[in-house]
Parts: sequence; C-alpha cells; structure tokens
Amino acid sequence: MSALEKALKYSQKRKIDECETTSVKKKIITVRITDSEIVEVKENFSRDFGIRLIHEKKIAAVQTTNEKEIEKSIDEGLRSLTNLKSREFWKGLPYETHQKRLKGTFDKKLEQISGSKVIDIAQSMINSSNNNKINAITGSLNIVSEGFELRNSNGLHYEEKATYISGIINAESEQGKTPVSGIGYDCGRTLANFNTEQIGDDAKIMCIESINPQKIDSGIYSIIFEPYSVGELLAFVIAPNFNFKTFSEKKSCFSNDSEKYIAVNEFTLIDDPHSSEGIGTKSVDDEGIETSKNKLIEKGIFRNTFSNLFDSYKEESKSTGNGLRLGSPFGRSSEPMPISAPHNLRINSGDSSQAEMIKNTRHGLLVGRLWYTYAINPIRGDFSCTARSGIRIIKDGKIKAPGKSVRVIHNLPTLLKNISEIGNKSRNVIQWASLPSIVPSIKVENIYVNSI
Repeated sequence: MSALEKALKYSQKRKIDECETTSVKKKIITVRITDSEIVEVKENFSRDFGIRLIHEKKIAAVQTTNEKEIEKSIDEGLRSLTNLKSREFWKGLPYETHQKRLKGTFDKKLEQISGSKVIDIAQSMINSSNNNKINAITGSLNIVSEGFELRNSNGLHYEEKATYISGIINAESEQGKTPVSGIGYDCGRTLANFNTEQIGDDAKIMCIESINPQKIDSGIYSIIFEPYSVGELLAFVIAPNFNFKTFSEKKSCFSNDSEKYIAVNEFTLIDDPHSSEGIGTKSVDDEGIETSKNKLIEKGIFRNTFSNLFDSYKEESKSTGNGLRLGSPFGRSSEPMPISAPHNLRINSGDSSQAEMIKNTRHGLLVGRLWYTYAINPIRGDFSCTARSGIRIIKDGKIKAPGKSVRVIHNLPTLLKNISEIGNKSRNVIQWASLPSIVPSIKVENIYVNSI
C-alpha cells in the first residue's frame, strides 16, 4: 500500500468527510555560470506530501516531507479544523479523471541524464556566447524530472511523470562608454528540442548590438516587444486580470467587459495546456480536473477566465481545470491548497516577420527585455516597466542605434487596442518563478516612454 493510500485509509478511520493527498518526487539539477565558467553543479532530490482535509465543509491543509509522519499530520490538520470557518459553498472533490498522454512532456533522456552531459550542455551555452567584445558571461541551466501522484477519498487516482529543461545566458560587455548586456534563453520538456547554441548566440548578439547606446528622448514611440518581453507582460500585467477570483471580485480591469472587445481583432490569447514542449502542458490539472484549451481573448473579444475548484464553487460556477500546485523552478509541488493559474499562455501568431515590423516602423523602439514589471493600479489596468537591455532605436524602417534604458508607464486596455502587428514566429518563454508562455513579437503604437 502506497503512502497516499495509507493516508486516505487513515482519514477514513478518523471519519473525515473528504481527503485529498498529493506526492511529488523531484530531481533538480542546477548549473550556475559565473565569470564565463561553470562554478557549481548541484543535484537535489526530494519527496514531499500534501494533504487537504474537508470536514463539515471546513478545509484544512498540511504538508510533510516525512512519509512516516503522514498520520500525525492528518491528526494535526483535523485539530485545526475546529478553529476554521465552514465553506458552505464547497461541493466536493472530483470522482474520476481521464488522463491522456501528451506529446513533448516527458523525456527519458532528461530523466536519466548524466552529470557529464549536463556540463557539456552548459559549456556549449558558454562557448556560443564567447566573443572578444564580451567581458563576462553569467547564467544557469536547470533540468527537472518529477513524478506526481494525486489521490482522493472519492476514488480518484492520477499519476504522471514529467521533465523540464531551461537555460539562460546573460552576456555583459564593457567595451563601450557604459556597460551593456544581452540575454539568451530557451526552455522546453525534451532534450532534442533544446537549442544550447541559440541561447548563447542570442545573448551575444543582443549584447554586442547594445554597445555604446544612445539616450532615448522622452516621447511617444511605436514599440516592438520581442518574445521575452511579451512573456513578462503576460505574466505580470495581463494574466492576473483573467483570474476568475479577481474578475468576480471586480478587481480586474476587464470585470465589466465580458464578451466585449478589449483588444484589436487580430489578437487572440489562449490558455493552452496541450501544447507540445510547453512548460505548463498537462492533460489533468492538480485537482484531477481534465484540462482543455481556454480562449481568454478571441479575436479581440473577452471570452473567459481561469479558475480552480474552490474559487469556482464560491461563485457557483465550474472549474476550468486550472487548479495548480506550482513548483520551483518548474513543475509541480505538494502544496495542499492549489491556486488558480494558467498553464501556457499562448498568443496566436500573426503574419509579420520581425524584419517586416521594423521596416514598417517610422519612429520606434525594439525591446528585447523588460525589468521591474508590475501593476500600479490593477483595477484601471495601469502598469509600469523598465526596458534596460536589448533596446534598439528604429528610424524610418531601419535600426539606427542601440538605446539606453527607458521607463514605460502605460495602461493595459489601451495597449491591447493599439497592437498594430503580431509576429509570425513564437517562442517558449518563462522567467524565474513566473508563468510559462508561447508568444511571438508584438508591435504596439503610441506608447509614451520616459528617458532615464
């Protein structure tokens, strides 16, 4: 009998109405790159257990790393129930689920990868970044393999193995008047589709093309956001407005815009849990609900939100299969109380190449990376971000020079209605402790920037 089965059996013995148990067995390999060399290779193994108890509509959560203490943890959770408020809206845990094997979510080569192979991958990232104009290279490589198991007292049982790989390089140069940097990245679920050389090349090119940046005057510009910066906007500015809890509490800037146009007709945003190689791809969410593609914005129209069981029950609605227990750096955790979060935010590709976007820009900026992106007034949709690296000044359809840092204080509803072009090539993007996305470059008109 497995640890989770024992936990369920013990919860029944204690006459608890419902019990949900999770287990995450995880191996994380982390390579740290500093001063253009590998300085650390660390391998970590863990197994954690999470338990959610529901009794008389009161919900308690406990977590442990010790399999032998699961029964003790259940007793502690049961005692805590006396001090909790009943959630009269709670309708129960699911009874069954149907798991599908999705392409590009597990790679035995990543699960069994050797230490020497990991070092070779990291070294390839460094080698492809090298250039006589690059003074320092920093970065990291993370490889995760995990086994996730979910059981509940209603008979639901779900197991899945998953792998993840992500690499990032930051190339720095002091060849010009001021230090500059460039970033390169890639992420996915299988080794065969992970491009180590592209990571280094992208970082090197962005860095070299940023040497001797010119001051950018404050004013109104067309901005072409490259995929990494689009992913930042999605994770920290756009996605929170489609959380069902935020939407229903009237805290989204789109709470009054359901089935209305909130973006240009060419813009479609989907939460896609079935995309091959997607960091968040899964056939079943972490509560046992089957996942499906969810159109949040369809051809400019607000269509839907994402939710878990708790938040949907509270508003007498239905879960969209977005109950997640997010793990670090990727994958799942044994967190007993799942949150609502998207799986893979995907913007449908458009018709323009990035070269065509630049050619069609009279007075603009190309932005490769954003920093310090956050909402200022979430209900209005106001946000702030800083472009600090990978900025190029565009004049009359050509890149004229690299640019210095600028700050953008803008409004999300305005931004979505001023998208003029969408790129035809998408990339997997994920920032540290952020949401995964699959996005192209996007060009937005009439953005005011402040010179720094």
